[in-house]
Amino acid sequence: MKRRLIAVGTVAAAALALAGCAGTTVPASTATSTGDDKPTTLSIALWDLQKTPEFTALITAFQKANPNITVQPVDIPSVNYEDKITTMLAGGDTTDIVTVKNLTDFGGYMQKQQFQKVDDVIAALPKDKIPAMEQYKYKGAYYAAPYRQDFHVLYYNKDLFTAAGVKDPENLTWEEFGETAKKLTSGDGASKTYGAYLHTWNSMVQGYAAAQQGKPYDKADYSWMSDQYDLALEMQKAGSTMDWATANSTKTGYANMFETGKAAMVPMGTWLIAPLLADKKAGTTTVNWGIAPIPQRTSGGKITTMGGPTGFAINKNAKNAAAAKKFLEFAAGPEGAKAVAGAGIVPAYHSDEITKAYFALPGMPQDALSKKAFAPDTIRADGPTGPDAAAIGGVLKQEHELIMTGSKPVKDGLAEMADRVKNEVLQE
Repeated sequence: MKRRLIAVGTVAAAALALAGCAGTTVPASTATSTGDDKPTTLSIALWDLQKTPEFTALITAFQKANPNITVQPVDIPSVNYEDKITTMLAGGDTTDIVTVKNLTDFGGYMQKQQFQKVDDVIAALPKDKIPAMEQYKYKGAYYAAPYRQDFHVLYYNKDLFTAAGVKDPENLTWEEFGETAKKLTSGDGASKTYGAYLHTWNSMVQGYAAAQQGKPYDKADYSWMSDQYDLALEMQKAGSTMDWATANSTKTGYANMFETGKAAMVPMGTWLIAPLLADKKAGTTTVNWGIAPIPQRTSGGKITTMGGPTGFAINKNAKNAAAAKKFLEFAAGPEGAKAVAGAGIVPAYHSDEITKAYFALPGMPQDALSKKAFAPDTIRADGPTGPDAAAIGGVLKQEHELIMTGSKPVKDGLAEMADRVKNEVLQE
């Protein structure tokens, strides 16, 4: 999954200020080391330290628990992160830990065998409480540990629902989602309020279709995406969502659309919660919001959504592998989860205690529907995975844009998508 990055401000444990330049060392605990533990400086590649609250929370909590280890962030701008890491690893860089943004990147790293096995770390963790763990398995071994697990929910503006006389979006099908968006659409021009906003990422169509039908991306047949494309295009035509071309050309932000009341519903990942909490606290938005389960293909069944983990892996050339393993175990376990949840981020470790702590954050909705949305039955990957993930994803993105702009009919676009993946990527 592409990790979506937003300047999130100050939330709970993230209130501790950290310097954001590359190579900056987060202040270590003042506790005195005991025993034979040798003082160690552990380097971690990450992105946008000052804007990403869980890094602050995790590092601070880890150093308090391990006063003999000083964590040195290697802070990389998010827009250049993947390219920079690729260059670093190819050049034999010895940064100890690499933060893995998404499963697509993980597949590329594993194809080049750039991480160390961490089976011993995983064995020490309660895997039943960390469902995303299995997504970091490669050829029978584990090569990373997840610390956060984002998934998609439906954000909705309670005041706009009330004003339109529409009941809260509980147990919607995608067809009902489209009809509800029409009822919530009002005004025109600069004063228009859209019933929904579907962001420009191809995963916002393809990902839902794949996750809710259990379809693979590495098979050259994408006809199963047609219903989801028909819905998105019909909503564009009806004017109940901003058309793709306009949203793309104006670089429309989903957070801004929701926070300013320009969209009554926004399907999006749980990473949006932290900025909503921060912006409400700062007074930059007054939106009265809640979350509901993502719409489903049929009503009355279990909730399946899409998402993906973010994790930590140990560089093959790490100088401090033992300390790195301590960090991975801490970050993926219950103590790391407390720190991550306190920063407004959904941790990979699941428990009733963590969920309770998360909903105790100031500003979190307390209604039953929001809590239900936080517990989907199934979370599937929101994009291709494995060694061909990047190449397949590139084709799917290009063809998505052609379909959404009307340059190709849905049927033709999906056929071209399948043909290109078959011949350009899979080479069948």
